[in-house]
Amino acid sequence: MSDDGGGRLDRELDELLQELRVLLPGIQVLFAFLLAVPFAQRFRVISDFEETTYFVAFVATALASVLLMGPGVQHRLRWRQRDKEYLLRAGNRLALAGTLLLGVAIDAVVLLVGEYLYGLGAGALVAGVVGAAMVVVWWLWPMVHAMREGSRPG
Repeated sequence: MSDDGGGRLDRELDELLQELRVLLPGIQVLFAFLLAVPFAQRFRVISDFEETTYFVAFVATALASVLLMGPGVQHRLRWRQRDKEYLLRAGNRLALAGTLLLGVAIDAVVLLVGEYLYGLGAGALVAGVVGAAMVVVWWLWPMVHAMREGSRPG
């Protein structure tokens, strides 16, 4: 589909890329933290549960990074090919999938730290609260607003 002449696609693509610029530093910090953890002396004495939770967080962070960087890479590869509608739709899907994995990673880290410091019950409770907050703020509120406005979310 071609540009609408008014620059709507340019503006929407710029907005998407700007939103990704906000997300990426946070995920980079999380990934750097997770990269350093296995090299800490006490990492060798963690339980199987902690090891699995760590690995879930690590892989989810890596995949979220791939997905959230995807729109920028695709934009570079498709530069000047007049296919902004595709870039916008694909970028939106990648960003949504990336934030879902980012949420999994954040929640796994909260569970890991909470369990390590206060036990599994407290860790699971706090991870549940954080997970619920992400679902409500990132997904539910925008969807409810879109339904009230009579539009389709995303």
